[in-house]
Amino acid sequence: MAAKGKGIVGFEDLLPVMASKLGGEGLIKELCNGFELLMDKEKGVITLESLRKNAALLGLQDLKEDELVSMMREGDLDRDGALTQMEFCVLMFRLSPELMDESWFCLEEALKRELNNSSN
Repeated sequence: MAAKGKGIVGFEDLLPVMASKLGGEGLIKELCNGFELLMDKEKGVITLESLRKNAALLGLQDLKEDELVSMMREGDLDRDGALTQMEFCVLMFRLSPELMDESWFCLEEALKRELNNSSN
């Protein structure tokens, strides 16, 4: 999302830090707050127009039009031209590889513990 290597930190770069400080439930709550800031209040979804208008609230004011369009296209799983809260949360996780790596590690550890507990 943000230009890497230019000293700009994107919202997705903050997700791992937020996750470690807030825990899983806190992170989801913050993602929901981010969604609320970006969404079109009348439609209840993020539209390209609402993203354009509200991007600065999340420090994304430097995104170019093609980056905004690309973000919408990447996150719009049902191809209806808007992002639901779930689509937005999924997009934020997908844009944060470090957070995804941590999530897979936690899942693997939980599965190992479950397997050990069930074999005892």
